[in-house]
Amino acid sequence: MIVKSLKSITILFLFVSTFFATAQEIIVDSVKTKTKPVVDYSKKQKIDGIIATVGDYVILDSDIDKAFLEIQSQGESTKNITRCQMLGKLMEDKLYAHQAIQDSIVVSDEEIKEKMSQQLDYMLEQLGDMDKVLKYFKKSNEDEFRADFFEILKQQRLSGEMQQKIIGDIEITPEETRNFFKKIPENELPVFGAELEMAQIVIKPKISESEKQRIISKLKEIKKEVQEGASFKTRAVIYTDDRASSATGGFYKINKKTPFVKEFKDVAYSLQEGEISEPFETMFGYHIIYLEKIKGQELELRHILMMPKVSPEALQEAKEKAITIKQRIESKEITFAEAARQFSDEKETRANGGTLINPKTQDTRFELTKMDPELYGQVSNLKDNEVSIPLLQDDAKEGKSFKLVMVTNRINQHTADYSKDYTKIRELALKEKQINAIAKWTEEKIKETYIRINADYKDCEFTNNWLKK
Repeated sequence: MIVKSLKSITILFLFVSTFFATAQEIIVDSVKTKTKPVVDYSKKQKIDGIIATVGDYVILDSDIDKAFLEIQSQGESTKNITRCQMLGKLMEDKLYAHQAIQDSIVVSDEEIKEKMSQQLDYMLEQLGDMDKVLKYFKKSNEDEFRADFFEILKQQRLSGEMQQKIIGDIEITPEETRNFFKKIPENELPVFGAELEMAQIVIKPKISESEKQRIISKLKEIKKEVQEGASFKTRAVIYTDDRASSATGGFYKINKKTPFVKEFKDVAYSLQEGEISEPFETMFGYHIIYLEKIKGQELELRHILMMPKVSPEALQEAKEKAITIKQRIESKEITFAEAARQFSDEKETRANGGTLINPKTQDTRFELTKMDPELYGQVSNLKDNEVSIPLLQDDAKEGKSFKLVMVTNRINQHTADYSKDYTKIRELALKEKQINAIAKWTEEKIKETYIRINADYKDCEFTNNWLKK
């Protein structure tokens, strides 16, 4: 039935890759190499507790235990997940990674090291120090931890690249969406939760010209130092205000489709290899970019972001402006939408009267149960057409500002309606099409891939035909 299919979609997307829910890789380090070593699988099973082999990868019995522990550590229940189901999921991951190697999908060691550095910094921030990290992941020393972590991240990246290759070009037409919806029996139509539509006005503090010039002069100074031999990477670690890339020395890999602001990509694509840009402004502050490599339409670059400091006087002035706008809306002097178009400093929403777009669905509706907790707290107690008090935002990327929020529409919980819920129905139809494509791909690759399963797990009822019956 369609509903069962939708449930299977949900389960599939909930089973995300976890940190130590992986097997040990037995191929040589370079992903470019296809030479397979000769392995005595029977002896390896006795020594290492191998329960399954998929191509160049093995799965240990302990990997299943680690997968359960990782899910539980995230506060999720595992009571409805069997060991057979978990093994099936781990085997899927190995099949993706194995086939990625066969298809010559390349993941560079440098790229994995950059990713590892970012994630390790986050772990240290959350857990405190390396000793606590090692204890949390049950590792005896840092070298063992880093080696395992590197291989895990490499396999995850290979698996992700392979999955993207399978479904990357899949699209869904209006006709396919309509047919998908028609197939669902009326008594099995999905129920969508209560939703809100909202609008906001953002007032940013004014930055003084002297502060802007201070930032620009500092960036020019850094550029000159690098041109004279200093390390751009080191300067980025020291000076950048971009928290997402500070640990990696401002490193990003981008292409034409990467969701960076237009001004940033325009400058990046205007540079030659080894060139450093002049300081330029985006909505986040002022940048300089150092272009390291050009690989077709893909760029490897480093950047330094410096955000101008906001004075207390400018912040207070922005708050008072927001209060005045709120008063004018409440006195019916101006509508919220008119005020947004006239006064809001947020380019993305200003033109459409401040209407917010849900980044997950790209429509205007926000389901209450899935809403960002901070946003929910700001709007949950607002009455219809009530304007919030000026709310102070301190965004890591955009700095401090004040915003006014209003709920423009409420949609109660309801059974799916094709015309009203087209975006959500289209997303479900697309997911079903993607899963069908993955299922077909998996069925074909299982037939041509070396697969071995320990006798203890041969009675499992797998979703995929791992036993090749």
